[in-house]
Amino acid sequence: MKQNPDTDEGLERLIGTALRELPLRQAPAALELRVLRELERRAALPWWSRSLAHWPLAARAVFVAICICLAGATLLAGPWAASAFESLHDSTAAMPWAREAAALTSIAGELLSLFVRIIPPAWLRDALTVSVLLYAAFFGLAIAAYRTLYVRPGIAGDGA
Repeated sequence: MKQNPDTDEGLERLIGTALRELPLRQAPAALELRVLRELERRAALPWWSRSLAHWPLAARAVFVAICICLAGATLLAGPWAASAFESLHDSTAAMPWAREAAALTSIAGELLSLFVRIIPPAWLRDALTVSVLLYAAFFGLAIAAYRTLYVRPGIAGDGA
């Protein structure tokens, strides 16, 4: 079916005019009061109780640095945990599951160290760069989707 552009534009103007002539609806007084109280309560929260976007830049940088350090410590703790489980190897008679856990942890640590030795450093650097770029793209798309779907123009805090 072919549509007539003149008819579509006339209909669009007619509907737009009818909608503009409708009176604005007022929120119930109780709802308005609750919303204003909630906005005041959220504005009074300390920065660490708000979302990460509201934190000071220095606090965000420290948080990211701590997360990176914890991720690195987690990767480095694998071989250490394997050796710790190895030392428990003699005392596993009372805990039969500990022997299997120690073996699995040891294997995982050996595989990780093997991969680190086999994979060229340039590949690791490139993989890390690609991962960072993909995460940045994901967060950028998530922000764009949020702004498109939930943030309406003219609302305070939009930045528009």
